[in-house]
Amino acid sequence: MTTNLFEVNFEEKNEKNTNNLGMREMQEKVYKKRFARYLLVKAPPASGKSRALMFVGLDKLNTQGLKKIVIAVPEKSIGKSFRNTKLTNYGFYWDWNVKPCNNLTIGVGETSKVKRFVEFMKSNDKDDNILIATHATLRYAFEELDDSAFDNSLLAIDEFHHVSRDDSSVLGNALRSIMNNSTAHILAMTGSYFRGDSVQILEPKDEDKFEKVTYTYYEQLNGYQYLKSFAMGYSFYRGQYTEALDEVIDVSKKSIIHIPNINSSESTKDKYDEVDRIMDLISDGGNIYQNSDGIYEVNRPDGKELLVADLVNEDSREKVTSYLANITDDIKDLDKLDIIIALGMAKEGFDWPFAEYALTIGYRNSLTEIIQIIGRVTRDSANKKHAQFTNLIAQPDAQDDEVLYAVNSLMKAITASLLMEQVLAPVYNFKPKDKKIDNPDDISIKGLKPANTTERTKKIIKDDMADLKSSILQSEHIQNAIVSGSDAQMINKTLVPRVIIERYPDLTEEELETVRQHTVANVNFSASSKVISNDGSREIIKMADRFINIDELNIDLIDSINPFQRAYEMISRDINAPTLQFIQDYMSSKKYEFTNEQLVNAYQRAKQFRIENGRNPERNSKDEGERYLAFALLRLAEMKREREADKK
Repeated sequence: MTTNLFEVNFEEKNEKNTNNLGMREMQEKVYKKRFARYLLVKAPPASGKSRALMFVGLDKLNTQGLKKIVIAVPEKSIGKSFRNTKLTNYGFYWDWNVKPCNNLTIGVGETSKVKRFVEFMKSNDKDDNILIATHATLRYAFEELDDSAFDNSLLAIDEFHHVSRDDSSVLGNALRSIMNNSTAHILAMTGSYFRGDSVQILEPKDEDKFEKVTYTYYEQLNGYQYLKSFAMGYSFYRGQYTEALDEVIDVSKKSIIHIPNINSSESTKDKYDEVDRIMDLISDGGNIYQNSDGIYEVNRPDGKELLVADLVNEDSREKVTSYLANITDDIKDLDKLDIIIALGMAKEGFDWPFAEYALTIGYRNSLTEIIQIIGRVTRDSANKKHAQFTNLIAQPDAQDDEVLYAVNSLMKAITASLLMEQVLAPVYNFKPKDKKIDNPDDISIKGLKPANTTERTKKIIKDDMADLKSSILQSEHIQNAIVSGSDAQMINKTLVPRVIIERYPDLTEEELETVRQHTVANVNFSASSKVISNDGSREIIKMADRFINIDELNIDLIDSINPFQRAYEMISRDINAPTLQFIQDYMSSKKYEFTNEQLVNAYQRAKQFRIENGRNPERNSKDEGERYLAFALLRLAEMKREREADKK
């Protein structure tokens, strides 16, 4: 049985709206920033990023003096998103045309692609001005070109989360080199909405050079014509996952089933047998026939006929992939496919707009990967009003040697759900109670520090809130706090600022507290629900288990609420008591581990604590935050003794 961690409903829209240039809302936002040298676009899958690039790129070619556009995509299949488009038919000034020889995502081998890339960059032909290549081709070509070859060019990198500031990232190093040593313009686009799972995409000083356009899932899905709700949850299994599939597979829905990686503990180590078992379940004992396109035609005993694509088996994959590539978003293609079974495919950039149910089996190491999978079912299409993501994961058991691994899997599922809940919520603007409210959608909070305390805090709160919430939910300390049921003060006043200072180590104490307050308010509001009182005169917000009059909000009240309480209650309900106790004991043993940045921050906060309370923080305090500071001071004292011992 699937337990949904959240379900969200969207507003009714009668039609899709575009402006007189043929631009959707997100594309119009990007186009307004077309003069930026470095532009970072964060928007969900299917929001129209490819066409937004066309609009900006053509303007740079025709009015801004740039000579070339280079588009880099992570996979060849994504190259089709940038095919020739008659934009003038929709009101734009120019059409998008790519010469066949310049679409390097099709045709010739890698060596020839690199050669053509180099020739393109050296060409002076003004009509030879747009090229599409994979990230890999860009990396290889970069090694054969001087940085100056990118002068007066627009380098557009699609699926930007593939770039990393890590020294081993060739693409990341190439990007930094081009930024530092050429006059190139950069347009970076990502549909994952979040940074990489562990290593930041760019150094902060490089990222600060980018102007940002953020288009949220909330904005996108509220503009949909057909899709009205989305839910996300998980389902447990014991033993082998193949024995639990009958509870989670739904043949009435257009589905994508992702089986686990063969190296994972969830895998049976025989991926072909796993596919066979899924096919047996889908067919329910009926007839199965593989047609000339490699697609399985299934005739069930109940009379239902299904078309199933197997992307796991290598023998027929090329034919199947070709068949899928020809399915359009026209409703006449609805009956061309019902279910996809995949392992490493049908994720990033994959386009099957009719998909309404994503079933992912087993632990996924990358939250970015989970978000990409979710993006496969959140396309707007006339065949669906509701979309569902379900993660089938192992049931944690205290008697099992893999209990902590299983808990980690559970936390990935819950964290991904919490992340999606956050980004599917409206964007809130918070103001101190005593400040004038110019926008009726702004929310007043007594005691809140203004977002524009400094330019730094203003920029973080305006542009980085989604990324910051992502970092918070990916923090091991936050995840430990959720699963162990830590109190609100510990989470809001100790763990959240710990994540903030890791990301922005140069913040002052005042700036840190400003960002912290707005972040905690944002997380709590995104996880809240709203009701109107019986007399219709007051707006009430339900945060965790409290009902609060919105006119009585203050920052101390918000700090006293655990935004992850509902997630903890679900964990407590779905995990048996011995296992939960085992987990909590284990988490407690790891509670007080510090990085150097965390120790510096804790030392400053401990000094403030001493000023306010006339004593040092105590290790046996009932207050979790005070104990954290006390253990940080203890660790600092230990480090001082270790240094002194080394000198002797």
